[in-house]
Amino acid sequence: MERLPFRDAVAQQPQSLQEALASLRKTLKTADLSALRTGTTAIIGIGASFYAGVVAAAQFRRQGLRAFAFAGGELYDAADNAADAYIAVSASGRSVEPAKAAGLRDKALTIGIAKTAESPLAAAVGTMIGTGSGIDSGPNTTSYLGSLLALGLIADAEGEPSNTNWDALPGDFEALSAAIADPVSKASALLAGKRSIDCVGANAQLGTAGYAALLLREAVRVPAQNWDTLNYLHGPMEPNDAGTGVIVFGDGRERQLAQDLAGFGIPTVLVTSAAVEDRDNLVVIRIPGTENGILAAIYAALPTQMIMQDLAEGVGLPKCEFRYRQTDTKLPLPDPA
Repeated sequence: MERLPFRDAVAQQPQSLQEALASLRKTLKTADLSALRTGTTAIIGIGASFYAGVVAAAQFRRQGLRAFAFAGGELYDAADNAADAYIAVSASGRSVEPAKAAGLRDKALTIGIAKTAESPLAAAVGTMIGTGSGIDSGPNTTSYLGSLLALGLIADAEGEPSNTNWDALPGDFEALSAAIADPVSKASALLAGKRSIDCVGANAQLGTAGYAALLLREAVRVPAQNWDTLNYLHGPMEPNDAGTGVIVFGDGRERQLAQDLAGFGIPTVLVTSAAVEDRDNLVVIRIPGTENGILAAIYAALPTQMIMQDLAEGVGLPKCEFRYRQTDTKLPLPDPA
């Protein structure tokens, strides 16, 4: 599968979002997803797609849709009646775990989301949605945002309206890239060389924190962990010092947390729409404010990706190459013949 260099893929995302928006709107016009309006929805993923599910489930609930995120392996028991409908998310369309979990639910509505509808995931679900997000990088960039966009449009179609102007997203994303270039550079310098980095957020931004931690582990090869904001206050921050770092996502209790961490001498980056100022050990990256958690996660993904590309290049890893790739995590591609 063709891959872009990570930095090139990040730069391409405004165009990717524009193309995905047009493609998804066309597909969703004819997709009957009305069953999501009643009962419970399980959003299934693995890796970055699981964290997209965490983001989406929080926003689905905010829009009146009962939804929860599951890692694919949690639903390998066909007798586990976790939900009434299942959305399997796999950026590549090849992840074994969400496909297997969805394929075991032959009596429920099953929906697949991948960057193309012509993927192995299609064989495991009743309804397949291709995002049309185009060529991706490793780790995922354009396809992660494409999955979030698909889930955001589904939430608006089947749940209470969020009044989100999705049409403005590609242009806003391009403008944001230029606006945050300087604070991203400062954040990258602050976090460079840290022996571990925690990533913290709540609700939808807990998913962003998971995505950030995964990128740090895959692209930068730095130990990282995601934490729920309030959980983080109860002890997990104790190992931190000047040799570690923390990235905090959010506009609520996260503001005080980031300032407290910086005051303790812990290098901290805060990604927020709130008016918070830089200080010693604290770099603030401002993103647009929105009530839509999925849109907020899309905005927060950009500085996350930009920091990761700086850190990865700083340790001589401009291209992500897994050292310990497993052989049973991907479905085979169809035979071209």
